[in-house]
Amino acid sequence: SRVGDITSYHLVLLCENEKGYRNLCKLVTMAYQEGFYYRPRIDRELLEKFNEGLVCLSGCLSGEIPAHLLAGDEEGALTRASWYRDLFTPERYYLELQENGLEDQRRINEQLRTMAKRLDLKTVATNDCHYLNRADHRAHEILLCVQTGKKLEDDTRLRFETNEFYFKSPEEMAHDFRDCPEALETTRVIADRCSLLLEFDKVHMPRFDLGTGETLREHFKKKALEGFAKRLEQLEKREEVNKSRIQEYEDRLNREISLIQEKGFSGYFLIVADFIAFARQNGIPVGPGRGSAAGSLAAYCLGITDIDPIRYDLLFERFLNPERTSLPDIDVDFCMQGRDKVIEYVSQRYGKDKVAQIITFGRMQARAVVRDVARVLGFPYAEADRIAKLIPDELKITLDQALTKEPRLREEMDRNPDVADLIDTARALEGLPRHASTHAAGIVVSDRPLAEHLPLYRGNKGETLTQFDMTWVEKIGLVKFDFLGLKTLTVIDATLRLIEGSRGEKLDMSRIPLDDAETYRLLGRGDTLGIFQLESSGMRDILTKFEPAVFDDLIAILALYRPGPLESGMVDDFISSTRSR
Repeated sequence: SRVGDITSYHLVLLCENEKGYRNLCKLVTMAYQEGFYYRPRIDRELLEKFNEGLVCLSGCLSGEIPAHLLAGDEEGALTRASWYRDLFTPERYYLELQENGLEDQRRINEQLRTMAKRLDLKTVATNDCHYLNRADHRAHEILLCVQTGKKLEDDTRLRFETNEFYFKSPEEMAHDFRDCPEALETTRVIADRCSLLLEFDKVHMPRFDLGTGETLREHFKKKALEGFAKRLEQLEKREEVNKSRIQEYEDRLNREISLIQEKGFSGYFLIVADFIAFARQNGIPVGPGRGSAAGSLAAYCLGITDIDPIRYDLLFERFLNPERTSLPDIDVDFCMQGRDKVIEYVSQRYGKDKVAQIITFGRMQARAVVRDVARVLGFPYAEADRIAKLIPDELKITLDQALTKEPRLREEMDRNPDVADLIDTARALEGLPRHASTHAAGIVVSDRPLAEHLPLYRGNKGETLTQFDMTWVEKIGLVKFDFLGLKTLTVIDATLRLIEGSRGEKLDMSRIPLDDAETYRLLGRGDTLGIFQLESSGMRDILTKFEPAVFDDLIAILALYRPGPLESGMVDDFISSTRSR
């Protein structure tokens, strides 16, 4: 139906059980992926299909029933309310009454109460909450101006007519609905109906189809041992391992295999090894490994990493140990230009409906929110810029921290009431989400369609994103993989292609010697612009002081280049002690 120029309406859906949660996830997903037009929308056909386990409320004045009543179409309102009642039954459909200081709302409330009696429905007392406290009303008005590009003084700006759209206390609600206690009682009825318990200790591992009669445990062990045989052959050819140390490798590998199998992580390792193998087979550069995963000999044997953990004394227990209950975390670097191809492969391998990227929320940070609020309040640009620049240029600094660290900012507030109002309002809005974007690395792969676990979102480029951020994706048991697009790999790949094209010589990065004297002389001169993790001015200064001569020197420098060792003088002590040997 359509009232005037309104073609969509607000509707409140509450989950009364797990089935309702799954259906709500599907409805919200389809609202973004199929029904989006300026805003996410669903139609009645979808509601008919996915309403089980949901409790429905008629909504605020922007709901379908109130909108018909506001337009004077009582018969249309009655028809639509009857449709919802028949679909949800009177036990799951309620007409909402609100008290927000609006005359239209009071008039509609009376009509809704009359309609409820006629249709044998119950009314429920609610409040349309747009901010937490009554005192937040002005900050909310300013936030609306930030979102719409208006100033507070603009007559055409979006505004709320009263300051009643906050989270009211039980006492306030009891007072507002003192003439309709049955609507208050219904809130308890609905609360008792809604009982949703989500599992947070169950991992929804993607199904890795072997196509054989083997179990994942058996296949994982077989592939690890096969990979070990190949790695051992390579190490023996390069004389990097002797016969006496083979037993050490075998013992370590068997110990890792047993623990991985015991923890139920065999499938996880096979999945990671599979998409890395795809990348390599298709000429997509893959990093040698990063983080604690480099300490796993099993990962080395499966081709997940290219670093021998025994050669470099890397600890497996830092990556995985008997006390760890969560999934291991293997970050994988891919060439920036090839990363999307790997994601597409994973989507085809496990099903497009089971793979998504992870959402991340850009938030209103200290300097930016001060500039935004200053514009809305009508501050001249130069003045707003001057005040914003008083906030120390530190990552993730808050306004409260800035007031402590920068006395001039506090002095401005004490001297000028307008600046005090600006900072106080900015503090109220600081940290709120500004926009949604795509996480740089996170990919989720599920055992069944993701919309059964959580709602999905459509990104600016049409990509599928989870509506839960990385923390909550992991909490509900979904398996996350980090696909990092590394520019360095892209540069290296382009360089190797240029060498091959000009000299006809094909270089293998894994075979490049790590003891080339000229390379260490270059590093000792600090000629490292463009080299990952070695190009900052601080790092180049240390390189020139230290003059590394072997690969282990680089390991030590990268490990020590941290705020603690730098500030304590540990780095200088290390350089002095190394030179004295």
